[in-house]
Amino acid sequence: MKKYAFGVDIGGTTVKMGFFDAEGALLEKWELKTDLTDNGANILPDIAASIKAKVAETGATMEDVIGVGMGVPGPVNEDGVVLKCINLGWGVFNIEEEMSKLTGVPCKAGNDANVATLGEMYKGGGAGYDDLVMLTFGTGVGGGIIHDGKMISGVNGAAGEIGHMPMNPMETEPCNCGNCGCLEQYASATGLANVTKRILAAFDVNTSLRYYEPLTAKEIFDAYKEGDPLAKSMVEDWGSMVGKACATIGIVVNPDVFVLGGGMSKAGQVMIDVVEKYYNQYVFHAARGTKFVLATLGNDAGIYGGVKLALDAAKDICTC
Repeated sequence: MKKYAFGVDIGGTTVKMGFFDAEGALLEKWELKTDLTDNGANILPDIAASIKAKVAETGATMEDVIGVGMGVPGPVNEDGVVLKCINLGWGVFNIEEEMSKLTGVPCKAGNDANVATLGEMYKGGGAGYDDLVMLTFGTGVGGGIIHDGKMISGVNGAAGEIGHMPMNPMETEPCNCGNCGCLEQYASATGLANVTKRILAAFDVNTSLRYYEPLTAKEIFDAYKEGDPLAKSMVEDWGSMVGKACATIGIVVNPDVFVLGGGMSKAGQVMIDVVEKYYNQYVFHAARGTKFVLATLGNDAGIYGGVKLALDAAKDICTC
């Protein structure tokens, strides 16, 4: 009898859903609108209903479903307890138990960035490696750590919050997390654009970047490729900070590979080149030469990581 599994990536705007076979092949994907009313009370029931409808549509039954794996935008501990998801309105509860009650099948959950990292290891840019670190650069900076093929979540589910590494003790502007001087404030797409705008406001620099409104990280990287002097300085500074952050991570977990993703990764190989250069400059000699690659799954990383969680959990049950 054919078996199936689901990968789910819960976001503040949409829930991405993936329907997979037991070998991890994606059969179909779709999205649900995230219902934030009543402190997100309808989110899990909506997901469960969508799963049941998809199974019925195929002519299978829920007994044919191995499990459901989910990425959640907040910390999740090893026991499946969500430790608040502020942008969903959730407090503290066991999401694995709740989802299992709603669907009747086993459920596993993790922080969305960690689950996306697992997805890149499973079917993306990190495929073939069991020890990797992913950094995602978009509105913020996310991250995830995989050791021996397993997510590292930490005691409170906060492992992999790379964007909140303290980088600048002199910073006075607060990060979204409440601290000051986090990596995210400089290395995210938003951060790079903000830092560049400050330079433009403070100095009379001859640069094409002055004529973009709004100015985004894409324009900065495009201008870098065209040889604009200010863009070159900004991207080199960005690469130096990210390279230093990766060097710090590298001497703690010593991964096989760093995977760089998020919207900024559309800049391509130039992003890899500049980060790798500074990483090797800063890192302890024994950790030099670590491979850097681009993420390849894009917005599908979360559903692939989710199904990997579900399939691994099913294997663990079978071998007990």
